[in-house]
Amino acid sequence: MLHSRRSLAAALVALLFADAAAAREFNSPLSPLLEVQVIGRQLMAIDSETGGELAMRLERDERVLYTRSQGSVGVVVTDRRLLAAATRSGSWQEARYRKGEAAPAEVEIGDRVALAMMRTRAVGFDGRSHNLVESTIGPRERVVDTAVGPNVAMVVTDRRALGLSAQRGGFFEVPLRVGETFHSVTAFANHATLQTSQRLLIFRGPGATWEEKRLPVN
Repeated sequence: MLHSRRSLAAALVALLFADAAAAREFNSPLSPLLEVQVIGRQLMAIDSETGGELAMRLERDERVLYTRSQGSVGVVVTDRRLLAAATRSGSWQEARYRKGEAAPAEVEIGDRVALAMMRTRAVGFDGRSHNLVESTIGPRERVVDTAVGPNVAMVVTDRRALGLSAQRGGFFEVPLRVGETFHSVTAFANHATLQTSQRLLIFRGPGATWEEKRLPVN
């Protein structure tokens, strides 16, 4: 019994140290770890973390419009698709444009996340799972504002808020109430805040959770 208790205590201590190490990792600003190069018809992601390279050929007549990189994340925007990679990636990830959809005018990028707004969807990338994720924007839904921090991003529409975390895959949403109006959105290292006429909504990146604080009535 004593041996079992000691083993359990050791396991708990190891878990706490692992959680603390993960928190320090995501709290630390990253130096530039991924360089994106366009060499002729080839894309090259040069990984400073592993010392490796990730290559991919462009399609025939495909044109690169611009590239972005920061921390461990890099993106390439062409006239046909959005491409993303991160350090330790095994391959480039792609999101092809839908019919009638143009290339995003800009991609907002943090140390471990990236966010692109298309006509009909929000496309996000998290550098931990190395996956592109998306959420459809409805035909009558209007995007109000966006914000990107090192490890989190937020999209605010007139109907809901979408949170993106570098530590959890996918978009995580919270609906807005009838009559609730937008005031401001801000993204920090591991959380983002949305202030409306009724509430302060906090998106926490580590657990991809939403918190609500009611505003005082004047």
